[in-house]
Amino acid sequence: MEGVSPAAVPPPRPSATAEPSAGGAPVETAEPSAPAGTADPSAGGASAQPSSGAAPRRRAPGRRSLAAALVSGAAGASVVLLAAGKTWATGSTLAAGSLIAIKASGKDVTGLPDALALVALAALVAVFAVRGTGRVVVSALLTLCGAGTVAACVAGASATGALNAAATRASGLSDSTVRHAAHTGWPWVAALGGLLLLAAGVLALARGAAWPAMGSRYERPGGPRAGRPGRTAPDPENPGEMWKALDRGEDPTED
Repeated sequence: MEGVSPAAVPPPRPSATAEPSAGGAPVETAEPSAPAGTADPSAGGASAQPSSGAAPRRRAPGRRSLAAALVSGAAGASVVLLAAGKTWATGSTLAAGSLIAIKASGKDVTGLPDALALVALAALVAVFAVRGTGRVVVSALLTLCGAGTVAACVAGASATGALNAAATRASGLSDSTVRHAAHTGWPWVAALGGLLLLAAGVLALARGAAWPAMGSRYERPGGPRAGRPGRTAPDPENPGEMWKALDRGEDPTED
């Protein structure tokens, strides 16, 4: 443009771009400013990005070991109780000049696996009802039940005492003994169930400190669980409201 000296035109700023006008003089075009609260990525700092919502929920610690111990203990006790009622040994005895077939179940051979499996089931439930030292003690009991079950089943896999007792009952003679004694595979199935109980006990000892306890969702740090904010106390003369308060874990008798 004629009549305009170059010194009168201010130099372009870094944040603006100079575009030639129709008359040839440069015209500044301001760039849109960044919205407030957003950092400039060219400044070298960390860019502030909007949060994408809540962080992904982390898996509770020990949840997998808890499930493994629960399944292992329940399956082990079930296997032992089932195998203890099966025939562990068979044979025959001579009575009145003829051979009589006899057999002995796991409960006849030894009563330990059956009893230990029931104790282990009770200990498995108690593991989730106690905390701290009590949980360690109950976990040790569960481990001992599993180890004792395995030992009793292995010892009974070749025992003939129950067959001799059955031969005495069948023949009516106190000196009768079993003949052609044979053993089935059920003692080893029961021993496998004992190993599952042992594994559940070891898991409880190693990881039990991170497991939740029954009723923990009804507790609040610093005192007993109170009702939700803004919830009115149940009417003591309305049985329906009293039952609903009990279902929520509240004590309807408190003021």
